[in-house]
Amino acid sequence: MSIYNFESIEEKEVLETELLKQLKARLPELEALLKLSDSHNRGENLFYRFYHHSVKVYDLQIFTANIVTALRDIFPGRDLNEEFLRIVDGGTGRIFELEHNQRWHEETRPILEAFFHARMMLQMAVQYAGKLDSRPAMLPNGWAAFLYLYRLR
Repeated sequence: MSIYNFESIEEKEVLETELLKQLKARLPELEALLKLSDSHNRGENLFYRFYHHSVKVYDLQIFTANIVTALRDIFPGRDLNEEFLRIVDGGTGRIFELEHNQRWHEETRPILEAFFHARMMLQMAVQYAGKLDSRPAMLPNGWAAFLYLYRLR
């Protein structure tokens, strides 16, 4: 078996086709989650909290986890990209402690980084589920990046 977790080009094509089918089936749910991430009360407000040095920036972790769960549910049983998971792990599961104020950037920037990576993958899921009717011969960069999430590149 290859490092990409598929045996042949044909198997890869089947997996990519299945991924696109699953994306299309979940498109309304993914669009709603993306809209929520763009809303003032969620993503925008929590992003602002980083600059405001507010403990509320830690709430982004919940939203990041929700996005990652939705991305995992698209293709159950398929391992997600290790680099992506490393970023998510580094920016979730953090609990505020008073001394974090002394190391604000070191403690909170990973939270933002994890959110932005998860949100970007969600954005590409929505974009390409709406744009592609079948597996493209020439890969748009965003679709290629999204395929990396599911270890198909």
